[in-house]
Parts: sequence; C-alpha cells; structure tokens
Amino acid sequence: MSYINNLNKRIKEYFNILEAEFPEWLNEYINTKELLFQQHTSITCGTIYSKLFDSKFFYSTLDHSVAVALIIWHFTHDKKQTLSGLFHDIATPTFKHCVDFLNGDYMSQESTEDLTTQIISKSKEIMTLLERDKIKLSEVDNYHIYPIADNDTPKLSADRLEYSLANALFTYDLIKLEEIQQIYNDIEIQRNEQNEIELGFKTKELAREFVKITSRLSIIYREDRTRYSMQFLADILKKLSEENKICKKDLYVLIESEVIKIIENSKYKQVFNIWKNAKKVKVSNEQPQDVYYVHHGAKIRYINPLVNGERISNICKIAKKMIDNNLAYDMENYVYLDFSI
Repeated sequence: MSYINNLNKRIKEYFNILEAEFPEWLNEYINTKELLFQQHTSITCGTIYSKLFDSKFFYSTLDHSVAVALIIWHFTHDKKQTLSGLFHDIATPTFKHCVDFLNGDYMSQESTEDLTTQIISKSKEIMTLLERDKIKLSEVDNYHIYPIADNDTPKLSADRLEYSLANALFTYDLIKLEEIQQIYNDIEIQRNEQNEIELGFKTKELAREFVKITSRLSIIYREDRTRYSMQFLADILKKLSEENKICKKDLYVLIESEVIKIIENSKYKQVFNIWKNAKKVKVSNEQPQDVYYVHHGAKIRYINPLVNGERISNICKIAKKMIDNNLAYDMENYVYLDFSI
C-alpha cells in the first residue's frame, strides 16, 4: 500500500505548501517496512489518548518525517540531506518520547536516537535502495551533520520548523493553513552568528508571529498535564516490563493500539482509564500523599529565529519578551491525579 496515495486530504494540502512538486524518488524509501511502521505512532507522545488534551487529529511520526524531508528537499534539493530527514525518527518507539521518560532522559529526550543506524542497516529494503543510489549509510543515518535538517536550540531547522507547524495546525489548532503558507514562504537559507547556514525569516513581522506560536507550543510541550502524562505512561510501561507483560523490544514492533490493549488487560486498567478520562490534573506546592505524582522538569523546546541574519530577540522587544516569558515557565509543581499505582 502506497503511503502517499492514502494520505489524509488535510495533510496533502499541508505537504503541498512545504513542496509543491513532491519528489517521486522518495516514495520507494517511504514505503519500506521500517518507515511505514511509524505511521502508527502519534507525534503527541501518547497524550492524544487522554481527555486532558483536546487534540483529536492523528498526525503520525511518519507524517512528520516525510514533512521534514520535504522541507529539506525544498531548500536544498539534496538527496542525502533529504533522506537524513526522512530517517531521523525511524528509531521512534511506541508513545515516542515517553520512552525517553522511561529511560530517565526527560531533559534531553534523545535516548532512542542511538538505534537509528542499527535499524537502517538491518533493513534489506532500505540498504538495497541506498546501494542502488550510491549513497553511504553514514551519509543519511545522522541528520545532525546537516544544519538545515537539524541544529542546536534555539536555532531554526527543518525538524524544529516542521513539528512547530504541524503541531500548531493539526494538534493544537493554533494556526490555519493560510498562515502556514505565509510563514513558510518568508523563510530562506541565511547565515547565522557563527557563519553557519540556517533557516531564517526575511520579514520581522512574520518571524514575530512564528515566535508567538512556538512560544505557546513550547509551554504545551512541558506544562503540568504533559509532563504528568508522559511520565505516567512511562511508569505504566516500566511496571508492565517488571512484571514481564511487555519489554522494550515490544515498543518497536507493537503499534500504540496494541500496547494500549496490553495496559487495559492489566491491573493498571483502572488508573489508565482515570488518566484517559481526566479533564484536568491537580497541582500542589507540597508533596501530595498516597497518590501517584510527578515532580520534575522537561526538555525546553523553543526557537529564536534569524531575521536577515540577526536573532529576532536582538531586534524585536516583543519577541524577546515572548521568549523570556516562555523560558520562565515554572515546572516546580507536584502534579497528580487521585490514584496510586
């Protein structure tokens, strides 16, 4: 079954903005077993399954990866860089970054990336395609080597741009397609303070609007309900693992609905349903007693984009204030619901 031929209409419209002429050569890579598995994993890290969040649109890790590839292709027309973007989340397990929380990596959220090379190298389909196209594994298994594909926070890269646009459009309904078109059309490759290439804006007003959207998203990514949900799912998985009901390997072969069935057939069904149907988490300055709670920070994802080679925070007081307010978000609360595990 072809991924692109079965794509949701709204996603197709969005992809068309990112690259009007879809690179047909990419389809053979997309339709490999390892990448198609990612169409069952939500970019929301499992939060889509709780009423704590309003998001109902299922935008998959594969959708995200294809979109990142389209952005890279749009700006570079380089196959190797484009494939590095397509493959960058190929090692994503069920519930995505929840597994980073399971691994204790909730601050950097990169613990699953180590498997990227292994998964690609073990795929006969992908390796055959790479050999045919005379592309080395080392040229596509680490998108960090290409600054348009990925770079350090708070710079703007294809990956950071894509999950910002997609989350704002599909997951949290913060933006319309027309606004994405405006923002995207204003972006070009520029040179930053280190004389490195980086995606940047031509217009301060559109860059400021992008900062407004991404600052809101940045808080959503680490607010009380998000940190609680991701750690809760991670701890349920950990307990099921300790009871030999599931193992980490399963998270790379079972899709999210199958893992949810395992949870619902376990003794954790009741607490899972409480979380699933909750409308609001509870917070306290003091450690709550006799309940399951979460009390730690999370990775800060934010963007301070270039505008004609200068950081917007240096040339726009409004944007700087939005960024500063975002970075000041307090994650010191104890977060809980009325149950224990």
